[in-house]
Amino acid sequence: MQVGMVGLGRMGANMAERLRHGGHDVIGYDHDPAVSEVATLQELAAKLSASRAVWIMVPAGDATEQTVQTLAGLLEPDDVVIDGGNSNFRDSMRRADELAERGIHFLDAGTSGGIWGLKEGYCLMVGGIESEFRRIEPLLATLAPENGYAHVGPAGAGHFVKMIHNGIEYGMLQAYAEGFEILKGSQLYPHLDLHQIAEVWRNGSVVRSWLLDLAARALAADPGLEQIKGYVADSGEGRWTVLEAIEENVPAPITALSLFARFSSRQDDSFAMKMIAALRNEFGGHAVVKEQ
Repeated sequence: MQVGMVGLGRMGANMAERLRHGGHDVIGYDHDPAVSEVATLQELAAKLSASRAVWIMVPAGDATEQTVQTLAGLLEPDDVVIDGGNSNFRDSMRRADELAERGIHFLDAGTSGGIWGLKEGYCLMVGGIESEFRRIEPLLATLAPENGYAHVGPAGAGHFVKMIHNGIEYGMLQAYAEGFEILKGSQLYPHLDLHQIAEVWRNGSVVRSWLLDLAARALAADPGLEQIKGYVADSGEGRWTVLEAIEENVPAPITALSLFARFSSRQDDSFAMKMIAALRNEFGGHAVVKEQ
């Protein structure tokens, strides 16, 4: 099957390569001319045969919005746009409606697998019209491992499911992080080998997982994680998951706390903690640590 791939970064380039290995005709476009096969989106659209399929792998937000709007002016009725990035599901619902007015189809494909997807395959959660899902199914079957893709609902559903997937990921990462920090901080057993523990947990324990496999890999390379600063960014999906939980009146304390923990990681000196220290000193005379 022929497809245009827009965005040839870490994810897009690997997906294009996996598709080519599967026998598909992939034409890639990127704003970086060093990796792009065509100079412009206009040239990409011209090279694709009708009915065209264009898969977008660019950052969520303005980059995706601009790409979709540009494609809307270049594509024709019965073409299909697939957004495989981490767009907000409400934006995906809107984009599907806007493109439908032009007769252009839109699918939102929540994509999980990261930099390992080239070898292991990608988990794909697709929202949109089912007939369009069936139309691009040859691409999905090549990208995903066995049973690794599904049509999960109408427009926006794919990115909604991926959003919740990432919210769960936040909680899992936080749980592993807290457990290993308690192990590392033990005064009773100060010489615990964290890599050894991660390796043994990988085999038969109830907490074994791919994330634990990756933890073992990271600890093998840097047992004390001394080469990494404890600063953790967030790309938006955790926030959106918490907001959706509030909207639905669903208690989600683990997801919320794991998001707030990331915020804490970015503070060199927390004003909130200063306030607590000051108040403890005021009401109880508790000692404070002075700035040097």
